[in-house]
Amino acid sequence: EASLMTEQNNEKYISMKEVCDYLSVQRQTVLSWITQRDFPAVKVGKFWRFKLSEIEAWIKTQNESK
Repeated sequence: EASLMTEQNNEKYISMKEVCDYLSVQRQTVLSWITQRDFPAVKVGKFWRFKLSEIEAWIKTQNESK
């Protein structure tokens, strides 16, 4: 379990463009998910950054709540 936490801490953040490409959605969709659906994101300066592991977990919770 400790090694999993270390892996997550070392996981690199990805950009908005990478998230949009990964999920095949537009930037505006991601921004609305951040404000309305608790999408996991961190604002670094004026840029949004994301971790894929958190996005995967968010997707699972979205599917479970339907």
